This record gives sequence, C-alpha cells and structure tokens, in this order.
Amino acid sequence: MRTPRCHARVASLASVLCCAALVLAAAPATAAPLAPVRGTLPAGDGWASADGGTTGGAKADKAHTFTVTNRAQLAKALDGSDGSPRTIYVKGTIDANTDAAGKPLSCADYATDGYGLDAYLAAYDPATWGDAQPSGPQEDARAASAALQAKRVKLAVPSHTTIVGVGRDARLLGASLQVTGADNVIVRNLTFEDAFDCFPAWDPTDGADGAWNSEYDNLVVYGSTHVWVDHNTFTDGRRPDSAQPRYYGQLYQQHDGELDVVRGADLVTASWNLFADHDKTLMIGNSDSAGATDRGKLRVTLHHNVFKNIVERAPRVRFGKVDVYNNHYIAPADGYSYSWGVGVESQLHAEANAFTLPGTVDPAKVIKKWKGTALTEKNNYVGGKPAGLLAAHNAGVPEEQLGDDAGWTPTLRTRVDVPGAVPGIVDGRAGAGRL
Repeated sequence: MRTPRCHARVASLASVLCCAALVLAAAPATAAPLAPVRGTLPAGDGWASADGGTTGGAKADKAHTFTVTNRAQLAKALDGSDGSPRTIYVKGTIDANTDAAGKPLSCADYATDGYGLDAYLAAYDPATWGDAQPSGPQEDARAASAALQAKRVKLAVPSHTTIVGVGRDARLLGASLQVTGADNVIVRNLTFEDAFDCFPAWDPTDGADGAWNSEYDNLVVYGSTHVWVDHNTFTDGRRPDSAQPRYYGQLYQQHDGELDVVRGADLVTASWNLFADHDKTLMIGNSDSAGATDRGKLRVTLHHNVFKNIVERAPRVRFGKVDVYNNHYIAPADGYSYSWGVGVESQLHAEANAFTLPGTVDPAKVIKKWKGTALTEKNNYVGGKPAGLLAAHNAGVPEEQLGDDAGWTPTLRTRVDVPGAVPGIVDGRAGAGRL
C-alpha cells in the first residue's frame, strides 16, 4: 500500500494531526503506528486531571505497544497481568461477537439449555404468569445463554492503559469495555457501536407495566479512577432500539447505557464525544442505596460533547459532583424524556450548554427530579438564546421543585466557550475520527 504524502509545510496543529492520521491509516497491521494521539490529559481538564492527572499508557514500552485488528488480538493486548503500562491502537472494525478463529457469532450460537424467545415469551406472559419475577427452566436457560455472550463481549481494561483508534474508522462493534477496579485509563478516537444483548430479561415490577432490561454498556467505568474518555462516538448504529418489536406491550430493548460511571468510580473526564440515537445514555451512580460506596466520589466532568437524539440520562446523577458545560443537546422530536437527571444527593453544575429543541419539546422537560434537591443551572441557551432552564422546570413541573445551588463551584476547566457558539464549535469536532 502506498503511504499518502503530506504537504511539507504544515500551517497548523490540526493539519499535523490530520496528516499523521493518514500515515497511520496506511501502516500495516503488524506495525505499531507513530502516534499523534498518544497524549495525556491536559492539566486542569476536568476531574480526571485532579490528584496526579491521567496519563494512561504514555509510558508503555515497545513490548507493550500493540496494533490490533480483531477481538483475539484486542483481548491479548488487554491482558494487564504484568502491571505494565500499555498503549493499544485499534485499526478498522473489531467485532466482539466472534469466536477464537474470528468467525461471527449470532444470538443462536449463544443460546443454550433449550432457551428460545418464543418459549420464554410463552412462559412469562403476564396474562398467565402474573407479576412475579421469572423463574424456572426458561429463565435459567436465558441466564446461561447470557453468560456465554458476556464472556465474548465484555473486555476488561487494566490500569495504565491507553486505547486509541487509528485514523477515522476504528470501531468496536458489539463490545462492552469494562474499566473495572482500574486507575489511569484513556479511551480515545473509537466508535462504539451496537453493544447488544441477545437475551434481555423481563422484569414485571419495573415501572407500572414492567420492562425489558438488557446488559452491556458500550463503556463502563466501575470502581475506577482517573479515566479520560475523549473524541469517541457512541451509537446503536445498525440495531436501534426504536426498531425493535414490543412484547407484553413493552419495547424489547437490547441496549443498556452508552457510558456509565458507577460503584465508587471517581475522577472522570468525558470530552468531545458524540452520543447519538440512544435511550438510557449516561448514568453516574447506579443505585439510590449505594451511598456508602459512592458518597464523596463519582466526580465527573462532561464538556464539549454532543448529545444527539438522546431520550434520557445525559446524564442522570446520584451522589457525585458533576460538572456539565459547553455540551450541545439536540433533542429528538419524538420520545424525548429529559437530559439532566437530578438524583439522590447529586451535586450537578450545568453551565454554558446549548440546546436545540424541536417545537414538540417543552424546555421544562430538560431537567428531571429523581430524589435530588438542587442543581446549579446558569447561562444555558435554547435555540441560540438565553434560557432559565431551572426556572422553566420549577414553573412547568411544580410537583418537582428544585433548589438552585449544588453547593460547589467547578475550577478544573481549560476553556469555557460562550453557549451561543457551542453548536458551531462542537458539532464538527466531537466524536471519533476528529482528533
């Protein structure tokens, strides 16, 4: 393959990065590419820059620098048993639902112990089963089948790791990266697509009418610290939940979150990402009863992200001090629920964000009270104009009154753009392939 030529005189850093990306894209899979994106989190850039900062695998030696093109290579590169820093370059599409030889696996390949969707639906039909939790042969078979899929799609990320996509088309398909019990991790320039659950579970007690619940967030930060998530795209892609059928009157939802920060995780910055076409998107703190684990932690910064056609949880917050600024929210015309969820003991600070709301969406719906008491909301725009979103919420949803002071002021910010300029700044620069 011919290596693309780059102009000898480069006028800007952006041009340098673009030029280097072309060279990387042409490099053979056996070579670790030179890395314009082997960066560390800048000082002062959100919560992940606190207490020593986030460097990921910047100190990786040659033996721990990998270029991977399939699931087997990725899983091997993620083996952090020796504790060494590592940098992993993802090239092209890696499908997590593949066997050891790289053969694609379907849901039928995971099904075991006699599981079948038709049999499951017949066994737990509320008309005959009632509202008890499913139990018995079909539920046991569903759980066993789900466990087989989990072994393939869940990939654990060790401490001191950078995972970065090469060029513009690096993609993790069907994968769920698990940053669990780790410290100092960077994930950049990847498209996370369609982390689908073959075996959603029916919960008749979830809500008034029951619900289907699935596993596999695209990226989970679980009990981990110092994590930087930057310039990624998160999408359901080929398998949107909106296209799925309904069983028992409820959507057969095959996706969970796009990014979740849970179970005592702390010091996380998510910047310049595109979150698209999803329902339950970004949850910070997964349980109202997890105060012993989460209180004083779950400190997260979200800045310069685009949330496009997101139904809810952008984010939903429990316990944590969460700084949300300079993001662009483009709400869907149909099905929108809310963007900022104010959960138990949450301290959400939302400032200088921009909203594009269709005429069907009332600005009072942007905020949702989930047992929280207050948030700081200031200098946010709707449709290019200043909008008091907290005042609109309190006036429009009088049964969900919230105070106006989250009790803290963010300081870890490298830049704050005026909210009216945010759509023009982030829409063309957020997401994978735009470093």
